[in-house]
Amino acid sequence: MSFLRGKSGAITVGLIGYLFFVELVSGILQGYYIPLIPDLVQHLGIRDADFNWFEAAQLLLSAIVVPILAKLGDMHGHKRILLISTVLTAGATWWLAFTGDFTSFLIAWALQGFYVVWLPLEVALIFDRGRTTGMGASQTRRAAGFLVVALEAGAIMGALGGGRIFKAFGENVQQTLMIPAIAVTIVFFVILFGVPESKPLPGRTLDFWGFVLLTIGLLLITSGLTFLRINGPGAWWVYLVMLAGVATFIPWGRYELRQKDPAIDLRMLRDPSMWPIQLTAGLVGISLLGAQAPLATFAGTDPINGYGLGMESDEISYIIGAYLVSMIVGALLFPILSKWKSPRVALIVATFFVAAGYLMFLPFHTTVLSVFLNMSIAGLGSGALVGALPAAAAAAAPRGQTGIATALTNTTKTIGGSFASAIFAIVLLAGAASAVTETASSLFGYLTVFTICGAGALVAAVLLFLVPKLAFADVVDDFEELQPTETSDETSDEASNEASNEATVAD
Repeated sequence: MSFLRGKSGAITVGLIGYLFFVELVSGILQGYYIPLIPDLVQHLGIRDADFNWFEAAQLLLSAIVVPILAKLGDMHGHKRILLISTVLTAGATWWLAFTGDFTSFLIAWALQGFYVVWLPLEVALIFDRGRTTGMGASQTRRAAGFLVVALEAGAIMGALGGGRIFKAFGENVQQTLMIPAIAVTIVFFVILFGVPESKPLPGRTLDFWGFVLLTIGLLLITSGLTFLRINGPGAWWVYLVMLAGVATFIPWGRYELRQKDPAIDLRMLRDPSMWPIQLTAGLVGISLLGAQAPLATFAGTDPINGYGLGMESDEISYIIGAYLVSMIVGALLFPILSKWKSPRVALIVATFFVAAGYLMFLPFHTTVLSVFLNMSIAGLGSGALVGALPAAAAAAAPRGQTGIATALTNTTKTIGGSFASAIFAIVLLAGAASAVTETASSLFGYLTVFTICGAGALVAAVLLFLVPKLAFADVVDDFEELQPTETSDETSDEASNEASNEATVAD
């Protein structure tokens, strides 16, 4: 591990270790409640379908608050906002443990979504620490890879531990839900005592009305997509809601271009190193956030329908586990490929892996082995992109904009996932009439879902070809070590030019 040590403002192993624990808990939060859903439904006295509102509320909140909190991090320090978001997450998680009615649980579940801002803030803080060394980009890529390892490992621990802890506590819901609350509380003290503060630029202002218009637009779009998934394509009014959200961005964009310190710097987003990254996040969000439920139901479908693996829930968990493990491997391999070739090439390769994994479902979907292989290939690319996209956004952003740039990758990913969830629900529902069993969809519906996931990743790969070849590289590049330390001026100039030429053709 080559994180810098003993240098002021450097990215240290200790810093990554503390943030590793933070993301481990973040992953636990994402996996812990999944095996408990049937018991939570019974605990709250609701129907299975009502649980969709919890996911929708949390996605809505994260899409809205992440850009605002990230901007505040750029203004006042990323650690400070990281602590505030942790307090809010801890409070909501404790609330979940002590509430027993639908409304309170819905509000608490939504507020728990403040943890979604942790990874963007951490990446921004890490890049800010490494900026002064001239190697912030590569160090951030490595650090982000380790954070994704923690995130996915935590998700595995949470998914495996939630049900077991519930049984160990005699199926006591309140005691079971106190465990993640304790973990988030510990996170607060880990950040408080272990994580240094970043150095924000002085004289910043919060563009209040810019964020108000942005919030209205995001709220209309994401809520419209949620209602589309719940009410189906026949609810004509949801299209008006989404159209109103899109229309909001016209006056918002004009307003932002007139501001000295806008909520989101649209000129920054026009940079050829930035806009493909943000669009890639949205396109990859289609599979990252939208395809998990269809994959699980596909594996569990009775083969009497002409497709499906007929797997039980515990067997499906093995496939999900393989996917998460492959994401860990992808996250670790990405910085290695970036150093060997270039960050741009590594991003393109990762998106092609995602595309290949999902498109392979079209001919190969009839055996457990083929589904394992497809998801593992997609997982390699997805794991690389989860940490690589915010790291690339941070490297492409000007100083003072790293937080908002990394957060926007999360927001666009959320919108992409919400869009996919709505479309996939409609596609699978439309094919249900042709299925043999009551709850199944059609094979054509699932193949359509996999095609959309693969096509979205292919479009992202094409967009990344438009990124400048040496984007996201260090100020001090990896070829510096090739230059001799003691030489004549003429020889030194030749070596420098030669190293520069090698860097240029490295792609």
